[in-house]
Amino acid sequence: MNSLIGTYECKVDVKGRLMMPAALKKQLNPVLQNGFVLKRAVFQPCLELYPMSEWEILMQKMNKLNKFKKKNNDFIRRFTAGVKIVEIDSNGRLLIPKDLTVFADISKNIVVSSAINIIEIWDKDKYEQAIDDAAEDFADLAEEVMGQDDDDHGIS
Repeated sequence: MNSLIGTYECKVDVKGRLMMPAALKKQLNPVLQNGFVLKRAVFQPCLELYPMSEWEILMQKMNKLNKFKKKNNDFIRRFTAGVKIVEIDSNGRLLIPKDLTVFADISKNIVVSSAINIIEIWDKDKYEQAIDDAAEDFADLAEEVMGQDDDDHGIS
């Protein structure tokens, strides 16, 4: 799957359903029939929506971990805590399970944002706070992550 593009402000209805933005649904069209995995994010108070094909690639990598090492076993358990298989229904809606809604503190107003090959689902206020918090350090972070020496490893 190619990378996804876009950040969209949306609303969740009283039943916890999110109407997937049309532009994002169009990008997801090739993988809609395979379903998705919705999980807690590791570093942020948001949810991550993985197309099933992306989830399977990740699980193949995780399956190579030696499960007889306690830290690997603990990591797998925590990483997969609360994982749910979800689908986008025929009306273009995604039902966010209650436990995941509580984890991400999702209220009515949310932000759905692409993150390369997955989608992040945020409470709108938490998303704006995370962007604001990162703004000060973003230049330094960009240099550290992307600013390789002038060899062939840089992206520019």
